[in-house]
Amino acid sequence: MSATIGQLAYKMASSRHAAPSSIQLHSVFAIPLKDTTTPMPSTSPKLFQPLQVGEMNLQHRVVMAPLTRYRADDQHVHSDIGLEHYTQRASTPGTLLITEGTLISKEAGGYANSPGIYTEDQIAAWKKIVDSVHARGSFIYLQIIAMGRAARPEVVADETLDFVAPSAIPLPNDENIPRPLTTSDVKRYIESFGQAAHNAVFGAGFDGVEIHGANGYLVDQFIQDVSNQRTDEYGGSIENRSRFALDVIKAVTDAVGESRTAIRFSPWSTFQGMRMADPVPTYTHIVNSIRDQYPNLAYLHFVESLESNGSAEESNEFARKLWQPRPFFSAGLYDANSGFKAAEDKDVVVVYGRWFISNPDLPLRLKYGVPLTPFNPSTFYLRGPAMSEGYTDYPFAKDYTAREIQVAA
Repeated sequence: MSATIGQLAYKMASSRHAAPSSIQLHSVFAIPLKDTTTPMPSTSPKLFQPLQVGEMNLQHRVVMAPLTRYRADDQHVHSDIGLEHYTQRASTPGTLLITEGTLISKEAGGYANSPGIYTEDQIAAWKKIVDSVHARGSFIYLQIIAMGRAARPEVVADETLDFVAPSAIPLPNDENIPRPLTTSDVKRYIESFGQAAHNAVFGAGFDGVEIHGANGYLVDQFIQDVSNQRTDEYGGSIENRSRFALDVIKAVTDAVGESRTAIRFSPWSTFQGMRMADPVPTYTHIVNSIRDQYPNLAYLHFVESLESNGSAEESNEFARKLWQPRPFFSAGLYDANSGFKAAEDKDVVVVYGRWFISNPDLPLRLKYGVPLTPFNPSTFYLRGPAMSEGYTDYPFAKDYTAREIQVAA
């Protein structure tokens, strides 16, 4: 799941007709819209230069972010409108889509109407989506997630799950205290990440998987000292707090290979009670370890600070420089102008979230300077498989043909 989900997202989803004005300033969607119309700034901008990423030959560097939308059914099986949604956004050949966070197992859940990848029906539903994306000449990675303390207690009770986390530390302003995972629990979760990756690549046909290590979900909870006070091999020192993430990477790469594995991090995010006093030493160790142990990992994906305005105090430059020249994905409320600039100045792959919601043909709009359709935050989290509003009803630019946007049978 993306930087846009969690407790705020769940509360918004629970009120289907919430007006945009009800969104609190803690939401990234409260940031005002900018003028997003821009012509392509040069004859051959980096944003539209091909790039080899893992086993994929991307035709440009505009990537769709993982975006939680709650459109799966009550059994966590994706829907026909999910098929249409992803097919629309694959309409520019050579585009990489990263899916919404997808549950690795039943016990790792805790959000209603989020998809899974652990049952035959879930895998079959994803396979339809993957096949349709591939039929458009595009690529798709499955983001795999475990919730930990971010799980909603009412869903945990409803689905008879166990409310767990690395330590007995609740979310801020939440009276529900999670049970600390035992060491054997931890090992089982690691195995589930590997199995989920296998199901995704060899069952559903995904081009690869992105491990969700960001935004206060289970992997992130192990990494950061604000949520991890364990005294075993998975807590305490930087090396121990990093161990779960690195063990998950090992399980996933063992299952599908380095070139089909990626991971997302958010060192600077305060979402869901996260943010160490100084995240740089911890993430420096993690990136160095990945670089040394898994040099052929498809990409690293970092979420930029939403508060620093690119200041040196809260910057992912340390991670990008450690990882270069390998593919480095950057997400951070980019618009057209800032996306072109980031690709040119930092040689990053630019990950777009909200603008891909309201512009299914976003890569072509950016390339040719077509004005972007504004997004409507009140429709982001309309829950259930029948809720097409704000999901599949945004228009294409007029120069798209019906053939190009038709959903594959």
